[in-house]
Amino acid sequence: MTDYIAPLDDMNFVLNTLVDFEHLAELTDNTDASSDLVAAILEEAGKLSSSVIAPLNRTGDLAGVQLTEQNEVVVPTGFKEAYQAYVEGGWGSLQFNPQYGGQGLPFVLAIAVQEMWHSANMAWGLCPLLSQGAVEAIAANASPVLCERFLPKMISGEWSGTMNLTEPQAGSDLAAINTKAIPESEHYRITGQKIFITWGEHPMADNIVHLVLARLPDAPAGVKGISLFLVPKFLVNADGSLGARNACKAISLEHKLGIHASPTCVMSYGDNEGAIGYLVGEENRGLACMFTMMNNARLTVGLQGVSIAERAYQQAKEYALERVQGVAIGRDKAGPIIEHPDVRRMLMTMTSLTQAARALAYTACKEVDLVEAELPDAEKQRHQRRLGLLTPLVKGWCTEIAQEVTSLAVQVHGGMGFIEETGIAQHFRDARILPIYEGTNGIQAMDLVGRKLSFDQGQAVTELLEEIDSSIAQIQPYGALTAGHIQRFSSAANALRQASQTLLNSTDKATPAALAFNYLMLSSYVVAGWQMLIAADKANNQLKLEANQPFYQAKVLSGAFFLDQLLPRYHGYFESINNGAVSTLELPIDWF
Repeated sequence: MTDYIAPLDDMNFVLNTLVDFEHLAELTDNTDASSDLVAAILEEAGKLSSSVIAPLNRTGDLAGVQLTEQNEVVVPTGFKEAYQAYVEGGWGSLQFNPQYGGQGLPFVLAIAVQEMWHSANMAWGLCPLLSQGAVEAIAANASPVLCERFLPKMISGEWSGTMNLTEPQAGSDLAAINTKAIPESEHYRITGQKIFITWGEHPMADNIVHLVLARLPDAPAGVKGISLFLVPKFLVNADGSLGARNACKAISLEHKLGIHASPTCVMSYGDNEGAIGYLVGEENRGLACMFTMMNNARLTVGLQGVSIAERAYQQAKEYALERVQGVAIGRDKAGPIIEHPDVRRMLMTMTSLTQAARALAYTACKEVDLVEAELPDAEKQRHQRRLGLLTPLVKGWCTEIAQEVTSLAVQVHGGMGFIEETGIAQHFRDARILPIYEGTNGIQAMDLVGRKLSFDQGQAVTELLEEIDSSIAQIQPYGALTAGHIQRFSSAANALRQASQTLLNSTDKATPAALAFNYLMLSSYVVAGWQMLIAADKANNQLKLEANQPFYQAKVLSGAFFLDQLLPRYHGYFESINNGAVSTLELPIDWF
């Protein structure tokens, strides 16, 4: 397995050029966050990720995790020490409120840093990912008392956090959860069982703060009767010190296809009298509170797709440069397999998809910062619509391309890719969870069509397409970026416009739902293609100043490849939408 090296050049390019970080810093009152500071932060995170966290990826996959008879989780060697280095570096505090010990930097910068953790070691990176999501939910919804008691230690990373949603009988249908919460003085007693709880138990942090969905005794049926509770592993005394062990524990660990080093727990709450928990937000409004965490978690899961794709590409590229086999067309002797045109096709597909996904993820996460910025209400609402529109694209498309990129990485390795010793199969296995958790990609697609498109009768999409039209009118062909590329992209944008109207005009609910995944993929290829087109144009501007700049030359070529070879995929999704859903829906269920 090759080493991981953070792609700092591309990260800085996307932040500075596509996100326009310096302008974002002004809007979010972060004027000290210069491009130099950003580069320094990314460089230091890159060092930690490559030298400390990444070497544990393969060993962690082989060792896995174990649950002792005392209901304690044993993590792979080195994981706890890596986590302590993460805490000591203050990496968990980047984007959070200085009132509770955060650094107050933009969310999109924290996202770039998180990309490195997940590229280095996705199983390990899930622990801080869930913790940061829990911080967001508590900060947005909990009482000042709970915030003061729990947030400083969680933001520092000394305490971690989890999200406890589903149960054995519920799956994605949270209306079916049965966990109970009984009021008792100033707290509640929580009883029930939760499944698929990532890092629900571990020894790396001093305390684990669980956010648990449960029902009050008189709660309405369905999702309207769900409340959110903070349930710590150890109770916290008034002075902030840790008290007695709470009545919550991991009773088993799942045996998974991938992310072997991440404990996925079945959690039991409430032996005897029940676990002590504290209400977060209002009674029966728990799902709305949890969505604070879930929405940003969907962005970070999409980011994981970028991360694992980057890691797989790096390993495939190094193998293709080193592996000598066969005489490539136009060569006179055997050489590295990267000389073969089909291997170049695979590598170009991998890097172009990964760069496009990074651009999509970062530009979407910028909207999180703009929603929180001091802007006029109309602008904030527009950014909220854009964030809502882009979130399912990031979660859905970035995790789908991760399946393709990691599979291609195996293919580049040939037969050796199917052998576990090379390590490339781990990326393929680890990536497979991404389209499933935090809401399956089918759910993301239905959210996109059912809420983000139809709820405002296409206003968010119309605003996006108007901005696309305005921006591409300013792009001039130069070098490898031709007028044909610009025209090809304009046709794709028009297809998105037509497909949006087709779904808005549908007279039944089943047809848009059946076509929703195609619409998600169509939308994503267009928006990602837009970012690649802009990136190629910005890179061309640098080449006009100094022609011999390999990074910018490669950036233009990656954009041209996306527009030539990958963007045309939109045709298939567009035609599928035009063809309707009759053949999808008419086969009787008992004929399957």
